[in-house]
Amino acid sequence: MTLTVDTLTEWMNNFTAKIAANQQFLSDLDTPIGDGDHGFNMNRGMAAVSQKLAEKPASVTAAFKTIAMTLISTVGGASGPLYGTAFLEMAKKSSSTTDLSELLDAALAGIEKRGGAKPGDKTMVDVWTALIPDVKTGNLTAEKIASAVEATKEMVARRGRASYLGERSRGHVDPGSQSSGYLFEAMLETKGLL
Repeated sequence: MTLTVDTLTEWMNNFTAKIAANQQFLSDLDTPIGDGDHGFNMNRGMAAVSQKLAEKPASVTAAFKTIAMTLISTVGGASGPLYGTAFLEMAKKSSSTTDLSELLDAALAGIEKRGGAKPGDKTMVDVWTALIPDVKTGNLTAEKIASAVEATKEMVARRGRASYLGERSRGHVDPGSQSSGYLFEAMLETKGLL
């Protein structure tokens, strides 16, 4: 589970492909409880990330910084700063370790701090919190990812745009949780990452 520039690039390219294939679905999820643009925003951001990574960053830390800054500058709404912060925290942590579990812990702490969300608030934090232990134990599966994403459906949003809806946010999968699910699926599909 030691990260290299090549495995990180492959992971991000896999994530980009998933976002591109599902951008309409993500935006449809976002329509009843957000601005309806999560998929399109993420697609623009990840396409830019893949372009930048094609220039072969010199180190894992440099690659994480590139990902973070690209997402912050190209993805609108809350997603850019939240995903950007996750990768920025991984960049900082990667100067002392390339262990994926430790990097993900740092990313989650950054997301929680930036967004103020806790598990149960119906945000991407729910998916990251549920799945990082499975990454650590080598038990991450597509089924666990799907289950973590689906679990947000019956939650009432307490953070972000959806929180304005209160009870009406129940019955909708959180779009940030769904895109985070794709990030973890991409991780599963990247050879040598887990």
